[in-house]
Amino acid sequence: MDVETELLQFIKSRRSSKLLERGVVELDKVLKAVEAATYAANAHNAQPWRFIVVTDEAVKQQLVKEMALEWRQDLLSDGLPHEKINMIISSAAERTLRASVLIIACLTMENMHIYRDDRRNRYEYIMAVQSVAAALQNLLLALHAQGLGACWRCSALFAPNAVKRVLGIPGDVEPQALVEVGLLGGVRPARRKPLREVCFINRWGNEV
Repeated sequence: MDVETELLQFIKSRRSSKLLERGVVELDKVLKAVEAATYAANAHNAQPWRFIVVTDEAVKQQLVKEMALEWRQDLLSDGLPHEKINMIISSAAERTLRASVLIIACLTMENMHIYRDDRRNRYEYIMAVQSVAAALQNLLLALHAQGLGACWRCSALFAPNAVKRVLGIPGDVEPQALVEVGLLGGVRPARRKPLREVCFINRWGNEV
């Protein structure tokens, strides 16, 4: 098999490990993956990402607990009954705490461009979000390359105050994602839309 085919097959083979196996993951492997994340394409080469690697069990417990408090308020505002909320939060907490390591991906506008108008400043922010997302994909692929399980969760985005408080994140840095890392666990078969539904040639609607 040639390198090109092997690489493309490797990319397609990545899966989110929804339920990690319990066990310790070597920190060195995680840091190698984070380093790979920093080689992602990004706007202006501003590298608007910051990562916090959480290995301490007490910190993980506190993080999940504080995030759950913010999440509970959202679920209450949605009108869900307390029993349902408790079940949702308990299930999510158990799942996250199975991870050996948690990686919090954050965004900073520190080196992004600043304009005089809101329109272009908004685009700069979107570019920073896209850059962090590109880094996350590198991160997931690097973890996959080392045989580790990982799952990208958006929970940190919905509970930013809790994440900042527990991890001591500066006010101008925004939590964007939480990645659970551990021993490879349950994965599902890939479910991807056919290329003809998402890719068009020259004009919208012109199928591949």
